[in-house]
Amino acid sequence: MALYVRNLRPDEQQWLDNMQHTPADPEIGRRAEIVLLSAKRLRVHEIGAMVGLHPINVRKWIHRFNRYGLGGLQPRRSPGRPRLFEGRQRQAIVRLATSDPQALGLAFSSWSLQRLRLQLIREGVVHEISAETIRQELLRAGLVFQERKWVPPT
Repeated sequence: MALYVRNLRPDEQQWLDNMQHTPADPEIGRRAEIVLLSAKRLRVHEIGAMVGLHPINVRKWIHRFNRYGLGGLQPRRSPGRPRLFEGRQRQAIVRLATSDPQALGLAFSSWSLQRLRLQLIREGVVHEISAETIRQELLRAGLVFQERKWVPPT
């Protein structure tokens, strides 16, 4: 069964015509062109060949337009990978890194990232964590490694 965009309203037609040739955002222009070609009842494969996209992507933009209108042609930014730790865990990482290991009964006087990693796992703050993730969390908290310990910048 062929897939086409729904009937265009006059305001949508005008916006798509304007956006089709705008150099400001070539991706929006290509999406506008897809919708306009589909409105002329060209088939998905024909449109794909004309705009240089795989038919799967042409179908995606037709479906988004049919469902969300012009807003469906706007890029949706992926939120990225979800955070691995909640605020309580971040606070515990910072608290441990800024503490004195000997005050906790440990046999060393300064933290390394590996020592922090092992202690966080031992204390049950996290199930697993990499040294690099600890480093990033400490930097995110505004700490710098100075004179063999993590401290706020001066």
